[in-house]
Amino acid sequence: MTTKNFAPVLTRAAEAETTADPSSVMTLLADSDTTGGSLTSYRSTFAKGAVGAPAHFHTRASEMFYVIGGALEVLVGEELTVLEAGDFLLVPPNTAHAFAAAPGAEADVLFVFTPGMARFDYLRLLGRVMRGEASPQEIKDSSELYDNHYVDSPVWREALSRRA
Repeated sequence: MTTKNFAPVLTRAAEAETTADPSSVMTLLADSDTTGGSLTSYRSTFAKGAVGAPAHFHTRASEMFYVIGGALEVLVGEELTVLEAGDFLLVPPNTAHAFAAAPGAEADVLFVFTPGMARFDYLRLLGRVMRGEASPQEIKDSSELYDNHYVDSPVWREALSRRA
């Protein structure tokens, strides 16, 4: 993959766009249009009990997780694990994964997708859906556009049901 030339990217915390829903805040750091397609990155903070994303996969990008603080429960394939502060995870394309704040914990996570693809509009849409301002069908309809393909995972469903 080749990337276009691009200028250095600096996103100041005070100037970063955020999108929030009742259980998380996403801070948008760098999208593919500013990085020459090399990456997309954002930071999410999850409240206790927050469900981050259902089981899904990406066909064109690897997704990196770096836990800044707290703990994140993650499904990768059929395996559940808890990532704690300082842990790093790389999920390659076509690998089903899901994540949520670990039971009883908050989580602060840096996400990076490489190669980058325009995802900020997806994150904005996700926030609107979580706040009841848009239909979940809009997420389903955008799966190809944002390379976010949802799948059923009995392992993840079971993990979520134990929380209830």
